[in-house]
Amino acid sequence: MVNGRRRDIGLGGLQRHILIQPSSVGDDIPIEERSHLTLAEARELAVRIRNVAKAGRDPTAVRKRPARIEQKSTPTFEAAAIAAHGAQSHGWSDRSSKAFLARLEEHAYPKLGKMPVDTIHADDVAEALKPIWVAKPATAKKVRQHIATVLDYAAAKRWREYGAPREQVRALTGKPKSSGRNYPSMPYEKVPLYWRDLSGAGETVGRLALMFLIATGARSIEVREAQWRHIDRKKAEWERPAELMRKSDQKHIVTLNKPALDILARAAAYSASHDPDALIFANRKGTTLSDMTISKIMRDDDMPWVPHGFRSSLRTWAAEQQPFIPEPVAEAALSHVIPDAVIKAYNRASFLEMRRMLLDEWGAFITGDEWKAVQPRPLL
Repeated sequence: MVNGRRRDIGLGGLQRHILIQPSSVGDDIPIEERSHLTLAEARELAVRIRNVAKAGRDPTAVRKRPARIEQKSTPTFEAAAIAAHGAQSHGWSDRSSKAFLARLEEHAYPKLGKMPVDTIHADDVAEALKPIWVAKPATAKKVRQHIATVLDYAAAKRWREYGAPREQVRALTGKPKSSGRNYPSMPYEKVPLYWRDLSGAGETVGRLALMFLIATGARSIEVREAQWRHIDRKKAEWERPAELMRKSDQKHIVTLNKPALDILARAAAYSASHDPDALIFANRKGTTLSDMTISKIMRDDDMPWVPHGFRSSLRTWAAEQQPFIPEPVAEAALSHVIPDAVIKAYNRASFLEMRRMLLDEWGAFITGDEWKAVQPRPLL
């Protein structure tokens, strides 16, 4: 009886088999934690439980078995992150592999690094993300994904009971500020006139880089990091390796139209074009041209638009002036990620050829040459 209430407590099973030769195996385990007892042990345990009750304590606590302690201690978040990286990075690009640990080291380790991975809860993750959640939303979302990867891996290794607390973290942080923005883009009707102005102005590496960007629909960083080894003039193709692709981490081939090839011929005078590893559009030191160099050209021309906006100019022109080009083809021309199943549906060779047709017509349009709306073609 405990505080006037009857408490029934099971003592375990009866040990029916009596050994002829007594064994000391298991004698070091307290009888409170044994699953089977002899009659004498059961009587002893009953006395102990009654004494606990008389002392005013909870007698059921005597029969609660302590949680099993792992032989190995639970690793810290940092150790778990390194282990998760080692187990999964073989399927990542070199760039993504390096970025995973670098982002965690900079933004997650200060708060979570030394914490045992099984003690990390949603509020800990939210606290780690707090300094960058508003200031650097794009980075914050990537760090949150990396933390979740580590916690899911830790759960799979049984270092923690549950995986990443995604919903709870969202509840604590709220939605991040959208990192995406609409870049001011020049209406495509004005692009031919601006191209003519650029062609007539004094030739500089920065201006050539901007014109190459317009002709190919590429991103600024992709143009600035382009090397001569990426160019195949015979095929009129620019193969951008995966490490240069900021969005997809997959290599991408850009078909080169006539103005793009002309720009490359002119850029050779400012670069060591005989060196495959040389940058096509390098600064005076031979290193990567700054994004500011290209942007400044448009600002100096008093333009309210930015270089990245020419991608939108091309995309809008394709939608309105090349209606027979399938949308996935136009998206692929801008190196947007297209599901492989979609590409296969068009046949890979045909898919690349349609992209070439689209960019060839864009090249003719911006230079003022004769161009036409692409007519529909049967799928191969």
